[in-house]
Amino acid sequence: MNNGDLEGGGDEGFHGGGRKYRPVVAHDRAVLEMSSMDPGSSSSGSQSSIRKIKVVTQGNSDSDGREGSIPENGGANGPHRENKLELFGFDSLVNILGLKSMTGEQIPAPSSPRDGEEVSITNGHPKPSDVKMGTMMGVFVPCLQNILGIIYYIRFSWIVGMGGIGESLLLVSFCGLCTFLTGISLSAIATNGAMKGGGPYYLIGRALGPEVGVSIGLCFFLGNAVAGALYVLGAVETFLKALPSAGIFTETTTKVNGTVSEPIQSISTHDLQIYGIVVTIILCFIVFGGVKMINRVAPAFLVPVLFSVFCIFIGIFLAKKDDPQPGITGLSLESFKDNWSSDYQNTNNAGIPDTEGKVHWDFNALVGLFFPAVTGIMAGSNRSASLKDTQRSIPIGTLAATLTTTALYIVSVLLFGAVATRDKLLTDRLLTATIAWPFPAIIHIGIILSTLGAALQSLTGAPRLLAAIANDDILPVLNYFKVADGSEPYIATLFTSFICMGCVIIGNLDLITPTITMFFLLCYSGVNLSCFLLDLLDAPSWRPRWKFHHWSLSLLGASLCIVIMFLISWSFTVVSLALTSLIYYYVSIKGKAGDWGDGFKSAYFQLALRSLRSLGANQVHPKNWYPIPLVFCRPWGKLPENVPCHPKLADFANCMKKKGRGMSIFVNILDGDYHERAEDAKAACKQLDTYINYKNCEGVAEIVVAPNMTEGFRGIVQTMGLGNLKPNIVVMRYPEIWRRENLNEIPTRFVGIINDCIVANKAVVIVKGLDEWPNEYQRQYGTIDLYWIVRDGGLMLLLSQLLLTKESFESCKIQVFCIAEEDADAEGLKADVKKFLYDLRMQAEVIVITIKSWDVQPEGGSQQDESLEAFSAAQQRVAGYLSEIKEAAKKEGTPLMADGKPVVVNEQQVEKFLYTTLKLNSTILRYSRMAAVVLVSLPPPPVSHPAYCYMEYMDLLVENVPRLLIVRGYRRDVVTLFT
Repeated sequence: MNNGDLEGGGDEGFHGGGRKYRPVVAHDRAVLEMSSMDPGSSSSGSQSSIRKIKVVTQGNSDSDGREGSIPENGGANGPHRENKLELFGFDSLVNILGLKSMTGEQIPAPSSPRDGEEVSITNGHPKPSDVKMGTMMGVFVPCLQNILGIIYYIRFSWIVGMGGIGESLLLVSFCGLCTFLTGISLSAIATNGAMKGGGPYYLIGRALGPEVGVSIGLCFFLGNAVAGALYVLGAVETFLKALPSAGIFTETTTKVNGTVSEPIQSISTHDLQIYGIVVTIILCFIVFGGVKMINRVAPAFLVPVLFSVFCIFIGIFLAKKDDPQPGITGLSLESFKDNWSSDYQNTNNAGIPDTEGKVHWDFNALVGLFFPAVTGIMAGSNRSASLKDTQRSIPIGTLAATLTTTALYIVSVLLFGAVATRDKLLTDRLLTATIAWPFPAIIHIGIILSTLGAALQSLTGAPRLLAAIANDDILPVLNYFKVADGSEPYIATLFTSFICMGCVIIGNLDLITPTITMFFLLCYSGVNLSCFLLDLLDAPSWRPRWKFHHWSLSLLGASLCIVIMFLISWSFTVVSLALTSLIYYYVSIKGKAGDWGDGFKSAYFQLALRSLRSLGANQVHPKNWYPIPLVFCRPWGKLPENVPCHPKLADFANCMKKKGRGMSIFVNILDGDYHERAEDAKAACKQLDTYINYKNCEGVAEIVVAPNMTEGFRGIVQTMGLGNLKPNIVVMRYPEIWRRENLNEIPTRFVGIINDCIVANKAVVIVKGLDEWPNEYQRQYGTIDLYWIVRDGGLMLLLSQLLLTKESFESCKIQVFCIAEEDADAEGLKADVKKFLYDLRMQAEVIVITIKSWDVQPEGGSQQDESLEAFSAAQQRVAGYLSEIKEAAKKEGTPLMADGKPVVVNEQQVEKFLYTTLKLNSTILRYSRMAAVVLVSLPPPPVSHPAYCYMEYMDLLVENVPRLLIVRGYRRDVVTLFT
C-alpha cells in the first residue's frame, strides 16, 4: 500500500488547473501525517519523528490478515504537507470524533503518539458494538403493543353501550387528541439534537431541569413496572377463564337467587399468583436476552393480536340478526340510531346494569376507564438508547402508532354501535369474542398475547428508564443501576421484575391502577410543558427538525392532561402530585447539582435580559434602589491557604440585604500575566464560589488577573456589571495590620481605591473590626450609633435599617449623632433631623453635639487620655515621615514627592486634620463605647496630601473603636420621603 492508495487516486483532486476539494476522511494522507506529528516538533525535523502507522481496513483487509504500512518518509510530499498543516495544530484535523463532545459524551483529550509507538487507524465507519433498531421494530411495534391492550377486547363495546356512539366518539377523540398532541411535543424535542437513553425522562430533565426530570422519571418508571404486573394478571385471568381446567386451586362462591342458592366456581387468587409469577419470570428471561431477543419475540406477540382484530371486523361484517347470538343485529342503521345517545346507568361491580348497583357511571368515569387504552406512546422513546436514528424513528413511529390506534377505535365505535342492541353491548363483556370469525378462541388468544406483549414492552422500557436516571448521577442511591454505554441494564431489569412480581403477588391492584394512569399523565404533561417552554423561549439552540409544532399546541396538550387527571379522580391526582413533589424535594436536597441547560435557566436568563433592557440606562428611583455590594476580598495581609477571603466578609455582605434579596459580587485580584495565570484564576474563582455557597450568600464570584492590585481594581470598578445592575457600593476591610506588619505600600493602595470609587461614583463601606462581626446566631444588644457628619444621600440611614432586619441586630436601637458648629444651631438641627427621620419612617434618638463641646474635658477623662496618647504618637510619625520626604527631595533636587507624584504639604492643615479626627474619636469613645456597631462618615482623601498622612488620620479616627463602619455615599439619594 502506498500513499497514493491511501489518498484514493493521487491526482484526482486536480482538474484543469483548478483544485476541487473533497471531504476529509479518516484515511487521508494529511490525517495520517498529522497523527504522527509531535505538537512540539518542527516541520523540518528528522525522519525519525515520523511514526509507524497501522491502517486497519474493515471488510477490506488482506486475506492473510496483514496490515498495511506507510513508508517512514511519508511520501514525497510528506514534509511539505506537514509544513502546511502545522499552523492549524494537532486537534484541528485529527480529532474528527470531537463532535462527540457536542452530544455530551466524555472522550479523552487527543494526544500525539510517543516515539516508537504504533498508531492504529481504522478506515471506514466503526463497527457498531450493539444491535440498533429502526422505526418499525424500535418504535412503532412497541407503541402499538402497549396501546392496543385488554381494554379494547373486554371493555370497549361496553363503553359504546354506556356512552352511546356520539359520546364514545367524543371520548376517543378527546383522549386521542391528548396523546396526539403529546406525540407532537415529543417529536419536536426528540428532533432537536442527539438523544441518549431514558426517553421522556431525558427530554423532560433536559428541558425542565434535573429535579423535575428525576421526579417525573421515577414516577414514570414505577408506573411502567406496575403496569407490567397489570398486563400479566390480565393475561393470566383471561387464560384461566378460557381454560378453567388449568386452575390448580378451586374457589367457589354462593349466589343466592330468591330461595335457591347456586354455587359458582371463580378464579382462585393463588392461581393468579402462581401463573403470574411464572409468566413474569419467562418475560424477564426474554428481556435478559437483550434487544436481539426482544426483536425476535415481539412479532410473535403482535401478529396474532392484529389477526384477532381482523377477525373481529370480519365477524362484524358477516353477522346477521340473532346470529351468532341473540342481541346481535348485524350492521343495522336502526341499531346505529338507537345506540347514538348515551344511557348512563348504575351497575354492579361486574359492570352489569343494576338499579340497586353501587357503581354510578358518567362521562368522567368513562374517561378514567378508557384512557389506559391510549397510553403507551412512550414505549418507543423509552428505548431511545437502542435506536439507530432517534430523530427519525421517534416522531414517525410514535405518531403512526397513535393515529393507527385512534383510527381503529373510531371505526370500532361506529361498527360496535351498529352491530348489536344496547342491552347486548352492556351485558356481554366479551362481545368481541362472541362476534369474532370463525370462533371465539381467537379473541382469547388475542387478549392473552396483547397483554403479554404490553407486559414485555413495559419490562423492556422500565429498566432502561431507571438505568438512564442512574447514569446521570443525580441521586447517589441509584448508582447500583448504572450501566455502560451499549450494555443491557441487567440489575435494573432484575429490580423491575421484583416490583412486578410483588404486585402480582398482591393480586388486587384496583387501588393502584388509577395512580399508574396519573403517572403516565404526569409524564405526558411534562413532555408538553417542556416543548411549550422551549417553544416559548425560542433559544438559539432550539432548532427541531420536526416543524409541525407550536407552543399553543403544547400548552393545549398539557391542559388536556391535567383536565383528564382531575376527571378521572381528584383524590388520586393529589396523591400522585404529592408523591412527585416528595421526590422533587428529596432530589433537590440529596441530589447532585447538574446543569443541563434546562428551559428554566433559559427563562431566567431571558427574563434577566428583558428586565435589564427595561431598566435602561437611567438612574434607578430611590424607592427601587437596592444595594449591590462589590465585596473586595483581597486581604491587606495573608490568609491561610485555601481560604479565599475573610470568613466574616460574607456575613457582613448578608447584612446589607433585606430578607436576603439582592446580589453581591465578590471579587479578587491575582497579580501577574493573564496568559500565565488564567488557570489559577479559574481555580480561585471556583474556590471563592464554594465559599459564597457555604455562607448562603446570594452572590457571584469574579477573579481578575492584572499586573498589580491598583490596575486590577481600576478595571473592575469601571467595567463590572451591566447597565443599572452595576455594583453601587464597594465593601472592603479596613487595613488594621499595615503598621504592625510594616506594609508601607498599603496607604497608597488604600487611598487609590477610595479615589477610584469617588471618580466612578461608587459608595464606599469600610469595615473595621471584621473579626468581631457577629454571625446570624450571635444576638447583639445596645445601640447602632450613626455619626452623620456629611450628606451621603441617606446611605448611612439605610444601612442602619438593613442591620435591624437581621436577627443578630433586631434587638438594637438607633441613635443618630449630628455635629453642629454653634450652640445656637443645635436645637434647630435636632428638630430638622427628627422631622426628616419621621418622614422616612425611622425610629431613632437624635443627639446633637456642638464643636465647642469637644474642648470640654469629660468626667473621668479616660477616653480623652487614650485619644491624646494616640494623637501624640500620630503627630510624631507624621513629622518623621514629612522630614524624610523633604530630605529626599532636597537631596535629589526635585519637588516634594510622595507615592510617585508631587505633593503639597501644609503642615498646619495636617495638624488641623489630626486634631479633627482626635476630637471625633474622643466623642465616639465617650458616647458609643458600648454600641453594637458604629457608623461614621468617611472623609475623602485631601488633594495633594500624601497617602501616609491620610492613613494616619484614619487610624486616629478608628482608634479603640471595636466595631466600626466607615461610610461614604455618592452623588444621589438612596432613600426618599415620598410614598
